[in-house]
Order: sequence, then structure tokens, then C-alpha cells
Amino acid sequence: MGVLDKSVAVLDALAAGPMPLTELAPAAGLPRATAHRLAVALEAHGFVDRDGEGRFVLGPRLVGSDLVTVAAPIVAGLRDRTGESAQLYVRRGDTRVCVLAAESPHSLRTIVAVGSVLPLARGSAGKILRGDTSSSGWVASVEEREAGVASVSAGVASHGEIVAAVSVSGPVDRLGRAPGRKHGAVVHDAAQAIERALRHS
Repeated sequence: MGVLDKSVAVLDALAAGPMPLTELAPAAGLPRATAHRLAVALEAHGFVDRDGEGRFVLGPRLVGSDLVTVAAPIVAGLRDRTGESAQLYVRRGDTRVCVLAAESPHSLRTIVAVGSVLPLARGSAGKILRGDTSSSGWVASVEEREAGVASVSAGVASHGEIVAAVSVSGPVDRLGRAPGRKHGAVVHDAAQAIERALRHS
């Protein structure tokens, strides 16, 4: 097999779900050293990523392709329902990347450009992608990432793993100090709608 064939074997194996190297190598039919070298190379280009337990998973350049297509109208609808800016983030290493954004019509609004790389350590979307959960299905933050900004996020799961976080964000003056009370349910609904769309894509 050539390098391309071996790389595809790694990606095909990961399509079944997250795997540590000890499982990935035999699943791809490759020696452990080869599987590791290829997975790390694919990770550098965004085709492979790692979850919170260090297992290899499909990366945002693959998950994101179908994800962005099916999520775009739902994220736009979330913006329309809340009147606030809506975003979709995926994890990339120790950061999160905005892969979709729909800006609020208000003159005072949160603007996060597609492609923006933000820390996992701050903000509700970062919490979701780090694996934080709540019984409500959503997580809120107030002025964690930026002064004057509040947000609410919910996780989007695929094959039992969180692959993205959908969010609304805006000024604290509109969202309040408990933004989840105002928008938590609708953000959670949007996350579930994306999950359903992914299953049928």
C-alpha cells in the first residue's frame, strides 16, 4: 500500500469512532509505528484530532464538511429565534475553531468570524468541547472569554461523542447574568436538530 492508501485506511478505521493507538493500528491493518506516524501527520492537517481522553478521532476537516452543510440552516434559524449571534465550533487540539457563524441583526452584537481560533479554557463552547455537561443539556458563561459578553452552548454528538458545540452569544445587557434561562432550551433544541440532520445526511 502507498502512503495515500494507508492514510485512507486510518480514516476508515476512525469512522467507526474514537480509538487509542493500540486499537487504531490493527483496525487499519498497519504496524503501530506506521499508524501513529500517519495519524499524527493527518492531525497536523485537521483530518484527525484527539478527544479529551487522547484517543484519535476524525478531525474538523472531515467531520466539519458534513457538519457545516447540515448545520448551516439550523445555526441561521437559531440566530433568527434568539436575535443573537449564533456559532458552531469544533475542537482542534487545545483550541476551538468557529466553522459556522450567523451574526445578530442588532448593531451591538458578538462577531466571531469563521475560522477564528479561540481557547478551550474560556467560554461556554469551550466547556462543552472539554466535556463539561449539565442535566439541562446546555452550559452558560458570562464574561469568561470577553468582558461584556455572555453565551450559551450545547453539545452536538455523533456516534456517542461530542463533535461540535452550537452557541448563541451577545452582550450581557441583553442576555443577562443568567443567559441559560433565556436561551438554554432553544440552543439545546438546535443541537439536537443538528444531530438528527447528521444522522440522515
